[in-house]
Amino acid sequence: MGLRDLYERWTSVNLVIRIVAGLAIGAVLALTLPGIPFLSTLGSMFVGALKAIAPILVMLLVMSSLSKQVSGHGRRFRMVLMLYVGSTIVATVVATVFSYAFPVTVDLDIPPGGEYDGEGIAELISGLLIGMVSNPVTALIEGNYLCILFWAVLIGMVMRTVANEATVRVMTNVSDIVVKAVVVIIEFAPIGILGLVYETVSTNGLEVFADYGMLIVLLVACMAVVMFVTNPVISALAMRRNPYPLLYECLRTSAVTAFFTRSSAANIPVNLDLCRRLGLNMDFCSVSIPLGATINMNGAAITITVMTLCAAFSLGMDVPILMAAPLCIIAAVAACGASGVAGGSLLLIPMACSFLGIDGDVAMQMVAIGFIIGVIQDSMETALNSSADVFFSATTDIRVTADEADRRRRP
Repeated sequence: MGLRDLYERWTSVNLVIRIVAGLAIGAVLALTLPGIPFLSTLGSMFVGALKAIAPILVMLLVMSSLSKQVSGHGRRFRMVLMLYVGSTIVATVVATVFSYAFPVTVDLDIPPGGEYDGEGIAELISGLLIGMVSNPVTALIEGNYLCILFWAVLIGMVMRTVANEATVRVMTNVSDIVVKAVVVIIEFAPIGILGLVYETVSTNGLEVFADYGMLIVLLVACMAVVMFVTNPVISALAMRRNPYPLLYECLRTSAVTAFFTRSSAANIPVNLDLCRRLGLNMDFCSVSIPLGATINMNGAAITITVMTLCAAFSLGMDVPILMAAPLCIIAAVAACGASGVAGGSLLLIPMACSFLGIDGDVAMQMVAIGFIIGVIQDSMETALNSSADVFFSATTDIRVTADEADRRRRP
């Protein structure tokens, strides 16, 4: 039997079934045979492959889409941007309300010394803007998705005016090749997930879920409220119809694969395929989906807010409710700078902690805790982020398409 036959037999089994099997096998092996380096390497290889190809995927998809983009989607893009940004801000509000209502603390090593002189909101925004126009090659290497998106949009718009048909066709073919490569990587997600679960359970044991259980529950509860309540309410107001059938399709297809791959950018091909099956306008979705993987970060905003307030409460700080509003804005802006790969939001926790004057060493301890509970936190976060990309893209397309049909029917 050749490699092609083996691959076809492997992919003939439902991906979700294979992923669940990998999850279970990884946990069992970690409890019975801990400390096997090779198994941990499988997880590192999977994450490394996603990190390597996801930035290239985003840049090529956006450039290819814009280079052949037809006019008339201005209203769609304005609306989907409002939904992306608005839902992210709402997510920070939900996280803040839950954090104050159910304050959670963790054990931290409090270093001696003064307060951490960190960045404020002005410095944060300035840093994001400067980073957005940095070297695109460096951005591809480091996974700076805001910079990747900026240059992809600029080059794609220029290509639309100066590139000939052959050049556009080559760009489309190259982007299709990269999409196919990502699909192949995702097909081997069960093996990578086996390694990730093995490393997490083998290193930290099941006690991690007891030590940080309340923090995990708080994070998951906030994300569940946003996923099942606030986002559908926003969609219903925009779409003017029951959003839950659409939400079910997004969760069943997009959220499941995103939960296990833990990469919004790598989940783009899954989302685009779902958009096709939903009958959406692909000229619009081929840009809105990569855009959402970059700036639609509901889950990341929740993680940053909850972890920052958890650090403050753990230090015994009395955080006035009036400071919650600017913290929500900071968390929302920081979330837009989160990478579309696993763990991106965690590295932005110190940025938000600095706003409350929390020591940098304490903030990094919260980052370390985030990586420990990441097998649940980051998986749930990515499932929310990625499924919301399709959810709000579909909401926008359905609403605008309905409005256009109404205008055509009027005498």
